[in-house]
Amino acid sequence: MQHQVAICLLGDITVRVDDGDVVRLTAKSRMGASLMEFLILQRGQPVPGARLIRELWTDRSGRNPENALKTMVSRLRSMLHDICVGLGDCVACGAGGYYWQPLPGVRVDVLEMLGCLDQLRADLPPQQKRGLLEQVTAGYKSDLYHSGDISNGAALVGYLHKEYLDAVYALVDLMRGAQEWEGIYQVCRRALEIDDADERLHMETMNAMMRMNRMGDAMKEYRRLVRQGRKEDAPAQGQQLQASVQNLAETGNQLRLNLDTICQELRERDRERQGPFFCDYAAFKEIYNIQMRNLERLGSTMFLGVMIVTGGADSEISSVSRESAMAGLQEILRHNLRKGDIVTRFAPDIVAMLLPTVNYSTGSMVMERIERLFFQEYPSGGVTLHHRISPLGTVMDQGD
Repeated sequence: MQHQVAICLLGDITVRVDDGDVVRLTAKSRMGASLMEFLILQRGQPVPGARLIRELWTDRSGRNPENALKTMVSRLRSMLHDICVGLGDCVACGAGGYYWQPLPGVRVDVLEMLGCLDQLRADLPPQQKRGLLEQVTAGYKSDLYHSGDISNGAALVGYLHKEYLDAVYALVDLMRGAQEWEGIYQVCRRALEIDDADERLHMETMNAMMRMNRMGDAMKEYRRLVRQGRKEDAPAQGQQLQASVQNLAETGNQLRLNLDTICQELRERDRERQGPFFCDYAAFKEIYNIQMRNLERLGSTMFLGVMIVTGGADSEISSVSRESAMAGLQEILRHNLRKGDIVTRFAPDIVAMLLPTVNYSTGSMVMERIERLFFQEYPSGGVTLHHRISPLGTVMDQGD
C-alpha cells in the first residue's frame, strides 16, 4: 500500500489514512467492526467460519448463518476498500478460515501493544525493557472497544486492561528506582483516566506528590478519595492506601527539601486563604492533638467552642431547616472568625472550633457575636442556637 493507515481498537474502532479524517468504523457497521476486531485479535491465525458464527451470532437464529457470514465479510472488505483502496485485502480467506493479513503501511494499536508485551516476557536489559513499557503505557488510550457482539468480548477487554495495568506498575517500579517522581506522577495520572478505581495507582500518585514536596496536593487527593468512598457505589479505600496517607506526616524529614521553595509555596498559599480554616473532623482532630502538644510546651492558651443548632422553643427541627441553618452558620463563621481559627462540622447539628490566643472573656465575646449575627439571619424563632466555650484540656480530657 502507498498510504499509511492507522487502525485503532482501543476506545472505538477507527481508521485513519495518512493525515486525513478519522473514520469510525462502528458508525458504518457495528457487526462488521466487531468481525474485524475479532480477526485482528487472533494475530494472523485463521478462524474457521463455524467459530466466527458462534462468536458473532450467539443470540441470533438466522436460517443460513454461513451465507450471513460470507455477506458480512464481503461488506467489511468493501467498507475498508472505500476508506483506502487495498485495505480490504487485510481480511483474507484460506487455510481453513478467515484471518487478518497485515499489509505494509497498516498499523494496528492493539497488535503493536501485544507485540511489546511479547517482547517483555523475555529477560531484557533495563533500558530496553523501559522503552517497551513506555510504548505500552503511552499507546493504551482506553479499554478495548466492546460492542457485545463477540461472545467473549468482556474477557478480552479484561485481559488487555490487566496487561496494561501490569505494564504501568512495572514502569513505575523502574522509575521509582531512579527517583523520577514527576514521571511516576504523569504515568499514574494518565492511567487513572482509564481506571480511577485502581487503589495502587492512587497510592503511587500520592506518594509521588509527597516526594515532590506537594503535601497539600497529596492530602487533597486523599480527601477526594475519602469523599468518593462514602458513596454507595464506590469501594472503600484499602489498608494500603490508608497507610500511604499516614506517611504524609512522616515523610517530611526523609525528603531533601529546598527551604526557599517551600517557604515561597507556603507564603503563596497563605495569601490565598482568608478567614478561618474549615476542615473535616479527622483533620480537626489531628490539628487539636498538635495544638495540645504546643500548649504543653509553650504554656499558651486555646479554647474549644461548640455551637449547636436546635428547633425553636424546644420543637423538633426538620432536616431541611437544619441544613439551611448550618449553611448560614458556617457562612457567618467564615466572615467573622480569624485566620488562625479552625472550624469543623462535628455532627449534623454541631459546629466545633479551635480559637487560639484568646482568654475566656474574649472567647465568650466571639461566641456571643456569632450568636447575635445568627439570630439576625433567623429571627423567626423556628431555629435557635446554643454555644459553649471551654479551655483546651478540660472538656476533652473529661470526655475521655
